[in-house]
Amino acid sequence: MGIKRGDKKLHIARRGVLYSLVLCCLILLIGGVGFWVIDPGVHTLADGLWLAFTTAATVGYGDVVPSTHASRGFSVVVVLLGLAVLSLATASLAAIFVEKDVAQEEDLLAQDLLREINLLRDDIRALRDEVQCLRTSSPQP
Repeated sequence: MGIKRGDKKLHIARRGVLYSLVLCCLILLIGGVGFWVIDPGVHTLADGLWLAFTTAATVGYGDVVPSTHASRGFSVVVVLLGLAVLSLATASLAAIFVEKDVAQEEDLLAQDLLREINLLRDDIRALRDEVQCLRTSSPQP
């Protein structure tokens, strides 16, 4: 007994959310360490992580801000990566909810197609019988 197609897609979507969240945490960790190392105004790793989070999420509370040109440039990279990865995580999560509806719709479509194919087979069978009947009833020259 194998995995159904819808279950496989749902599994892939769930794995995508997991990978996105891991990638998001990795970017935030690298960003936090980067801010902690580059910016003299960031005194602790916790402040660096907080700055990376507020920068990646584009919240920017202002309690900790990049203070050098290098850290401002680094914050641009963190913003771009943060937006990309957070968008990816959101899209992966949305795909899980949408996939359930799509799988049900695909199942209904497959059932309709099978029903139509069976009707066509019945029509072809009836036509063959009718042609066979015409051949046997008509006089042969």
